[in-house]
Amino acid sequence: MSEQAGEKSEQATQKRLDEAVKRGQFAKSAEVQTIFVVMFALLALKFTGHEMMNHLAQAHVTILGHLSDIPLSINVLQAYAINGVVVFAACVGPVVIATMIGGLLAGVLQNRFQTSSEALEMKWERLNPAEGFQRLFSVRSVVPTIVAVLKLGLIGTLSYSEIKQVLSDPVFYTAIDLARIAEFLADAAFRITLRVGAVLGVIAGIDYAYQVWRTNQDLMMTKDEVKEEMKNTEGNPQIKARQRRRRATKSQRRMLQDVPTADVIVTNPTHLAVALRYDRKTMKAPRIVAKGSRLNALKIREIAAKHQVPIVENKPLARMMFKYGKVDGEIPAQLYSAVAEVLAWVYRVNRYRYYAEQNQN
Repeated sequence: MSEQAGEKSEQATQKRLDEAVKRGQFAKSAEVQTIFVVMFALLALKFTGHEMMNHLAQAHVTILGHLSDIPLSINVLQAYAINGVVVFAACVGPVVIATMIGGLLAGVLQNRFQTSSEALEMKWERLNPAEGFQRLFSVRSVVPTIVAVLKLGLIGTLSYSEIKQVLSDPVFYTAIDLARIAEFLADAAFRITLRVGAVLGVIAGIDYAYQVWRTNQDLMMTKDEVKEEMKNTEGNPQIKARQRRRRATKSQRRMLQDVPTADVIVTNPTHLAVALRYDRKTMKAPRIVAKGSRLNALKIREIAAKHQVPIVENKPLARMMFKYGKVDGEIPAQLYSAVAEVLAWVYRVNRYRYYAEQNQN
């Protein structure tokens, strides 16, 4: 059975992929974004948690240690409010900055350091509630829902087992200071988050692979789309062929117009013809003003005979100049001596003709 018309069976071209990136249509996973944000926040807490506790402890000591001596006034309350904001920024700032860096890095890695200019444009259809419900309850939302349920189940299982083990630890039943309990809880929270992060990493990898496959499927093209894009990119082959023929015709017409200015025509004798011109004052070497084969060669000989341009038969020289020489270009260096002999003969013939005409007059 032949392939159905309109079936998307071709991989996306590079042009289609570039346009998709500009629209923001590339493989991106929310799970990858989540894992980067969580891991960067965890690292920030790991490296700044001790300083964070010191800031909080120092703030509590400053406030509660002299609570009875603090006069209640607007200036004092403002000072404590400003101090509280500074402490809050010092504690929360590193975590916020780390999560921002993690989110940006995840986005940059997924879009391969390419900008999506069209994705930043305002599209009012995105605010349409009907289309929003269609996207929410579409078949494409099934996989993200399954991933979310799977993620929630794994996180719940791991967290419950770890939390249960932490609560049964003897640290809660022995006489130790509050700082030791806080350190123990911080280490336990770090272990739980690290374990959950490992599971999220696996889920993010699976989800990103699915998103890559889904995006490639969405961007696949039909054979007609590929052909149409090739026409738009490279131009219609028929139009390009007509343009080449038109350029060749103009070049041939211009070339034949220069034949009367030639000093000699070297022929093969009938299949090839090469017109040469040499001016000692302006040229370093003889130049080819026209060349042609078969019908063009006949036209060159006819124009030369009409304008009394000498025609010399030299088969090897004609073949070499036709093969290696270019119109409006100098003759190949290895042909200098052979062409010099031809031009010398032409100059002698022209001189003899000139003297003969003078004697007749």
